[in-house]
Amino acid sequence: HEETVAPAVLVPGDRIMVRPGERIPIDGVIVSGVGSVNQAPITGESIPVSKMPGDGVFAGSINEDGALTIEASKPLEETTLHHIIRLVEEAQTHRAPAERWVDGFARIYTPVILALATLVAVVPPLLFAEPWSEWIYRALVLLVIGCPCALVISTPVCVVAGLARAARNGVLIKGGAALEAPARLVAFAFDKTGTLTEGRLTLAEVVPMNGHDQVELLSRAAALESASNHPLAAAVLEGARRQGVVPAAGGSHQVVPGKGVHGTFEGREYWLGSHRYLEERGQETREVHERLEALSADGHSVVVIGNDRHVCGFLTATDRLRPEARAVLAELHELGIRPIVLLTGDNRGTAAAIATEAGVDEVQADLSPRDKVSAVETLVAHHGRVAMVGDGINDAPALARATVGIAMGAAGSDAAIETADIALMSDDLAKIPWLVRHSRRTLSVIRTNIALAIGIKVVFLVLTMLGMASLWAAIAADMGVSLLVIANGLTLLAPESKAFGARVAGSAPRNS
Repeated sequence: HEETVAPAVLVPGDRIMVRPGERIPIDGVIVSGVGSVNQAPITGESIPVSKMPGDGVFAGSINEDGALTIEASKPLEETTLHHIIRLVEEAQTHRAPAERWVDGFARIYTPVILALATLVAVVPPLLFAEPWSEWIYRALVLLVIGCPCALVISTPVCVVAGLARAARNGVLIKGGAALEAPARLVAFAFDKTGTLTEGRLTLAEVVPMNGHDQVELLSRAAALESASNHPLAAAVLEGARRQGVVPAAGGSHQVVPGKGVHGTFEGREYWLGSHRYLEERGQETREVHERLEALSADGHSVVVIGNDRHVCGFLTATDRLRPEARAVLAELHELGIRPIVLLTGDNRGTAAAIATEAGVDEVQADLSPRDKVSAVETLVAHHGRVAMVGDGINDAPALARATVGIAMGAAGSDAAIETADIALMSDDLAKIPWLVRHSRRTLSVIRTNIALAIGIKVVFLVLTMLGMASLWAAIAADMGVSLLVIANGLTLLAPESKAFGARVAGSAPRNS
């Protein structure tokens, strides 16, 4: 009998039914059924993977087609998905809490000023018989000018203005530490699927063979894929629509879950499917194999179309690079950030093709979530301050372990957004170089404000000791510098900051 239960009660050996479109609730092994499983939330693979009896599946992945009977192999708390959650928690514990320099300085500065004012009021009258009224007056002047108001507010006003400006630009930053951190970044790591790429397949090529032509192949492929919800099918249908190719009229067609589909056109049966389906049909020749290998090596996902006599051709689809990606990475290089590393769970051929097109410095492919954390830890050990950009559940541990985690907020998973320090709400990669420049600009204004607050106070402290400063001048100076740092900090709200001391650095500060 069938019974609906919570995943938490499942134990190894239990069998579950997962229908098309449902999310797999537990790690296990397929007992019966064939279908395509979208493992992108866990592994980052850009296309669904064909599964058959004996193949393993992950909790959190999605059954695209075909009813699957799965035997649980692990309890819920030991699944890959729960392991990723634990990795996030462990990675977050490695991150040291941000120390605010101003707070530490003020804790020392304030008692020192109070002690100094007391000495100024007491020591000269007691030891040198100076007039009490004059030195008490000087002590009051010293207390007023020594008040750390301007110093204490010099940082928060810049942080609030910087956060508000970033939010207006579609970049949500979780606090002042996360705002300042991008200014000091040295290296970047990017996920591939949904981050550097659009996260959806697009028809790239139609390669005819054995006397067939492109329009004929695309027309029949569109007809065969018209009832499928597979991402490759969506790419074929969109490609046909874009090129103005009408799906061929034909008889009924039948889906072979996890393998392909057949249909009848002009009295002849045609089929469309994967490389594995081609091998099962026994129609793979040496020439066909070589063409398939060459197309796959370019990082394309390939489907084969044929009839009962021969292979008619191939259709290739690819997860396209985001239009702005190459320019964004080049801009990061100009800002002095290097290396830029691609970390992906996808296969090496696809990763290499995207890396070449995007212009990244290093590629690491076939990575599990734990491998991504290890890769980020290695980058942190070698370069110090590293940002990780991702969008999936599988990226969450690496986002937590990086110096700065940046999530694609529009299409990203909840786990990635909650874990990251910063979220790009429009999924626009161009916001990343802007973020680095904005952070450097904010940090520069903070430093300028601190210098103004301390510098003016030092000048008046000296004038006070020499008897050249009045109480009214001290009040004016104290309030004046407070208003000055507030006004300077608020200029960060402008689209292009005009703050005194603000600048856009051309390279990352390596030892700041």
